[in-house]
Amino acid sequence: MPERIILGIDPGLNITGFGVIAAGSGSLRLLDAGTIRSKPSDPLTPRLTELFKGIVQVIDSYSPDVMGMEKIYSHYRHPATAIIMGHARGVLCLAAGLRGIRVESLPASRVKKAVTGNGRASKQQVNGMVCRILGIKSELKPLDVSDALAVAIALYESEKHA
Repeated sequence: MPERIILGIDPGLNITGFGVIAAGSGSLRLLDAGTIRSKPSDPLTPRLTELFKGIVQVIDSYSPDVMGMEKIYSHYRHPATAIIMGHARGVLCLAAGLRGIRVESLPASRVKKAVTGNGRASKQQVNGMVCRILGIKSELKPLDVSDALAVAIALYESEKHA
């Protein structure tokens, strides 16, 4: 089976985590991981532009076959959070769409279950298992990075069993 490049995203307007893995011959290899940040004090449009430019740079560097993102979850008491997250996700999906990359959305519980075996695992548990799966010696920081890598791993697992 040829090697596939999978981009995982933990979307956010302040901090978007990304993780790029190579999947082939039954093994996973870390290619890159990090964050794209915007300044909370800036207006919305420049922040979305910064996010778009950052993810396009990652996409152009690695040419992923697929991009995975966590589905939006919002509590009814915080609708503004979902709207802001929708803006960020829209920009990320646009970047992928312009490069012809398929986007898959995964529920957070499915990502956690794929990585830890527990759909209600803590972010720290996810971080620990991501490090273990990818052979990373130290804890990943910020947690947005390990969350993004967890999405990439979960997407790999779901496609492997499809």
